[in-house]
Amino acid sequence: MTELLKPSLSRRAVLQTAAVGALGISPALRASVYAAGSDAPEKTEVKIGFIPLTDCASVVMAAELGLDKKYGVKIIPTKEASWAGVRDKLTTGELDFAHVLYGLVYGVHMGIGGAKKDMAVLMTLNNNGQAITLSKKLADKGAVDGPSLAKLMASEKREYTFAQTFPTGTHAMWLYYWMAANGINPMTDAKVITVPPPQMVANMRVGNMDGYSVGEPWNHRAIIDGIGITATTSQDIWKDHPEKVLGTTGEFVKKYPNTARAVTAAILEASQWIDAGLQNKNKMAETIAAKSYVNTSVDAINQRILGRYQNGMGKTWDDPNYMKFFNDGAVNFPYLSDGMWFLTQHKRWGLLKEHPDYLTVAKQINQIELYKQAATASKTPIPKDVMRTSKLMDGVVWDGKDPKKYADGFKVKA
Repeated sequence: MTELLKPSLSRRAVLQTAAVGALGISPALRASVYAAGSDAPEKTEVKIGFIPLTDCASVVMAAELGLDKKYGVKIIPTKEASWAGVRDKLTTGELDFAHVLYGLVYGVHMGIGGAKKDMAVLMTLNNNGQAITLSKKLADKGAVDGPSLAKLMASEKREYTFAQTFPTGTHAMWLYYWMAANGINPMTDAKVITVPPPQMVANMRVGNMDGYSVGEPWNHRAIIDGIGITATTSQDIWKDHPEKVLGTTGEFVKKYPNTARAVTAAILEASQWIDAGLQNKNKMAETIAAKSYVNTSVDAINQRILGRYQNGMGKTWDDPNYMKFFNDGAVNFPYLSDGMWFLTQHKRWGLLKEHPDYLTVAKQINQIELYKQAATASKTPIPKDVMRTSKLMDGVVWDGKDPKKYADGFKVKA
């Protein structure tokens, strides 16, 4: 694990943000702390878009617990129907921030798929906690994991359809990486479609797909409903992988830096609260299961956030690498290497025609200095290094040092 440092209280702006960090602070005191006005949030009410998924929890809980008020802002969580809708509303300014797919932010910044705008990642919201579900029909034919799926697809020739949630997003990349590691080329051996997360279960129920890659609770929901099985988890593809981020536009960060810092600090504090213990996790599950948020049963959420997994065929296990929101600060730092990894996969699968300047793009998007300020204000440890090293399911190590070689080195690609 990356070594984490306790943040130094070095910046005046951060000290003042921290000073406002006591719950119940009076408006008058807040005004006096921000005497010059220079460190006050420029915009005090912000809309944060989210998709109904378990990992929207830190955004929701920051608002529900009133942690946003500690930092002088009011968060209005706004439920969205699809990632394409989130993208559109972020780029037009209808949303100020969003709980959003890491790769989506990078895709928009690079102009993949048409929309192009300077984007910003303020923090990582969670690691782990996604999965790939295969239909019960496939499982009944013996396809219950990668190797057995590859074997079935080779012996029973037909068009196999799999769904991900957005073309440049995390779920597409987990699906493609997993299929390719098992000798299946997602670009030529299967049909891949885009389906919004809450619609995955309904589409599988009517037979529109053979499998899908999505966040929780929509994998566990397929098991509860008896229509699918869990073939693999995203943490088995890449332990402690980056997943959703707090995203906004580069323009917003330039115009409202204090607001961006305050919102990040509030969500960091909510992340700490969620990971603080069983009671908090259960309270979180009850809160986000509500119709206004994820709109599902509490039991669809509360097992996997504790690492209690089942595959839908009788196997159960405790997974220590379940969805983490804080993990002593290791989750939230916007590592440059994490952002660069998505670019390598966009290049691998033909979404990018040429190699970008990987490191420069990551430095443009990931707001390292602003994150450090928010981390100091929320007493979040900060890692020493802006890069980290990971070994993925196929044994290939990613460290961000030679992204071009890494991207070109895969046997299965577009």
